[in-house]
Amino acid sequence: MTTPASRRDHVAIGLDTVRGRIASACGDVGRDPGEVTLVVVTKFFPASDVRILADLGVQHVGENRHQEAEAKAAACADLGLTWHFIGGLQSNKAAAVASYADVVESVDRTKLVAPLARGAQARGRAVDVLLQVSLDPPGREGRSGADPADLPALAAAVEAAELLRLRGLMAVAPLGADPRPAFDRLAEVHAGLLADHPAATWLSAGMSGDLEHAVRAGATHVRVGSAVLGSRPQVK
Repeated sequence: MTTPASRRDHVAIGLDTVRGRIASACGDVGRDPGEVTLVVVTKFFPASDVRILADLGVQHVGENRHQEAEAKAAACADLGLTWHFIGGLQSNKAAAVASYADVVESVDRTKLVAPLARGAQARGRAVDVLLQVSLDPPGREGRSGADPADLPALAAAVEAAELLRLRGLMAVAPLGADPRPAFDRLAEVHAGLLADHPAATWLSAGMSGDLEHAVRAGATHVRVGSAVLGSRPQVK
C-alpha cells in the first residue's frame, strides 16, 4: 500500500520530470518555459492527489468526466485551482460544467454555446473557452473536434455570448500516427484563427506521450496525466 509520504514523493518526481521535458522542448525552439502552462489531468485519481499537486505548485488541473469533475472541484474548492474541463461535452451538461469549470477546452459545436453561457451567468463569472478542432482525417470513426472549416462560425458564436471568453484552440493528435505533422497543421489553423481573433492566443495540445512535439509547434498548454501521476487507477 502506498503511504501518503511515498505518494507525494512519487508525484513530485513525475512532476519534476515533466517540467524538465517542457523546459527541454522549449529550449529546442528558443521558447521560454514560462510560456507553457502544465495542466495535470486528474481523471480517476482521488482528491487527495489534487491536494498533493497543489502543494507542489500545480495551479491548473484537468478533468474530462462531468460527475467526477464536479465532485472533485467541490472537494478541493479551498485550493484556489483553475479547473479545465477537457472531455467530450454534452449540451444537456454544458451549463452544469460551466458552474465549476474555469476553462472549457472541448467546445466543438455551436449547440454548446448557449448552455455554457447560461451556466456562466448563473455562476456570475466568465468562463474561458477553447475550440476543439479535429486533426483526424475526415470520416475517421470516433473523430472528435470541429472541422477547421467550421471554426469561424463557432468562434463568432462564442465571442457573441455573454460571459464566455474565446481563448484559442485545443486538439488531440491522431491516434497511432506521427503527431508532428498534425501539430504543424494545428499551428497553421491557429494562425488563421488569430488573424480574426487576435486575443485567442492559447493553444492546448500535447499529452504525456507527445508533449515535446506540441511545445515545439507552439502549444501554450499541455495536458498531462500519467507522466505525472502514474498509471490511472482501475475504475469499475
